[in-house]
Amino acid sequence: MTALFTEPFEARAAFRGGTVMPTAGLCPGWTQANLIALPQDHAEDFLRFADRNPQSCPVLGVTEPGAVGLSIFDGDLRTDLPAYRVYENGELVAERADVTDVWRGDLVAVLIGCSFTFENALLEAGVPVRHIEDSSNVPMYRTSVECRPAGRMSGPLVVSMRPIPVDQVELAMRVTSRYPRVHGAPVHIGQPELLGIRDLDRPDFGDPVRIEPGEVSVFWACGVTPQAAVMRSKPPLAIGHAPGHMAITDARDEDYLVEV
Repeated sequence: MTALFTEPFEARAAFRGGTVMPTAGLCPGWTQANLIALPQDHAEDFLRFADRNPQSCPVLGVTEPGAVGLSIFDGDLRTDLPAYRVYENGELVAERADVTDVWRGDLVAVLIGCSFTFENALLEAGVPVRHIEDSSNVPMYRTSVECRPAGRMSGPLVVSMRPIPVDQVELAMRVTSRYPRVHGAPVHIGQPELLGIRDLDRPDFGDPVRIEPGEVSVFWACGVTPQAAVMRSKPPLAIGHAPGHMAITDARDEDYLVEV
């Protein structure tokens, strides 16, 4: 798939203008990030939760209360993602393209690393990425694995899945392990039932993808984990990205590459 946008400012301008689409494959080489915004007192609990669960919640940046931008995101966090989810007391109450009118002065926004960041490296290594091939959203699943709680914040691990040819699994592990700030190596390979996943064709978020003969399901920790924690922990207000509809930052993928 040819990237529709190559520069972050182009993508953000399009999203601000109303374009809604998953961001996998957009702006190759530029880091994508998950968003979670919480009232300041709950954000303190969440940051401790993230510290205790670094593979699923790797923090890339944190705003001051009420701020809508960061050094790695030269845009407006209220308008410049393609789609958002709004939660009240843990319940999803809206999915929308602009959250300006519900953003509060006490909200602290946190950008969390996203596995879309290492997908370009997988493609360059010759590893297929099915949801990019098919122009769909990555499948994501709640698991039966509990994250380590912190204060009022608790919840299950969420994973993303990519079908990988069996003979390329080791290569995929090696490529992605070099990006620990954006989820790093897989957390599980094959046997989704061991994660409490009953049906790969029914993801909790995103779209199902085909698994071809000779491929195995490979699972990475996912930055939707914070939203699963919000649903469990029920803060009065939370704003996140719609799963698969990420913040495209001004950081480069190589900024999070660990040389070995």
